[in-house]
Amino acid sequence: MLEKIKEAHEYIQSQTSVKPTVGIILGTGLGGLVKEIEIVDEIEYKDIPHFPLSTVQSHSGKLIFGNLGGKSVVAMQGRFHFYEGYTMQECTFPVRVMKFLGIERLFVSNASGGVNPDYEIGEIMILNDHINLFPAHPLIGKNIDELGPRFPDMSQPYDHSMIALAETIAGENNIKVSTGVYAGLTGPTLETPAEYKYVRVIGADTVGMSTVPEVIVARHMGIPCFAISIITDLGVPGHIQEVSVEDVIAVANAKEPSMTIIMRELISRV
Repeated sequence: MLEKIKEAHEYIQSQTSVKPTVGIILGTGLGGLVKEIEIVDEIEYKDIPHFPLSTVQSHSGKLIFGNLGGKSVVAMQGRFHFYEGYTMQECTFPVRVMKFLGIERLFVSNASGGVNPDYEIGEIMILNDHINLFPAHPLIGKNIDELGPRFPDMSQPYDHSMIALAETIAGENNIKVSTGVYAGLTGPTLETPAEYKYVRVIGADTVGMSTVPEVIVARHMGIPCFAISIITDLGVPGHIQEVSVEDVIAVANAKEPSMTIIMRELISRV
């Protein structure tokens, strides 16, 4: 894997002069943050050696290089999911490459289903922890010491200082935010009522199909992480309704401007 990472890294370096210090992964319906980036270069995933291709509606397939909030950034416009048939190592490969490109912090967004009864559709939740319910793990296999330790610590998966600063920024802009725990499941089905109940019982506030593997790999490499989620549907008894991907995207699009303010300001201040 190390050779593949280096080959992808070398190709990207040959295509852009940007030296990013910030990495961004944009979730379902949340690609609008790209509009805030002063774009210098774009590279299609299909052109990057060993990169997977995004197969999900609403996920573009390119790396965006440019400037945001006074920082040099690389943004993934379209992520990869376990349910697409990729291995965990393939899903998280771009995070490895971003580390080699020089990122010092990772910012992640996603859309998710709320199981906390206090949450509403359109709620913005800052992740302060997660529960890994995926059947595979991105660090299984021989450890590559050049990437990180065999047994990485996960006592702070999401950076406490960035969470506090994001809450301050939200308050300054009159944006309501919550903090909570995200449970990661494979999908691609949405959860049954019993599964929603299970996720809530074990301590989660929301559930989704991404983020956890990417954060695990980032923390393996010592990258501080910040993640934010838009609650696009509810898995709360009495509020569970049939949901389509179009419904999810519509809610994400509606709340995206608020999320964008938090992400842009946070990136500029860290």
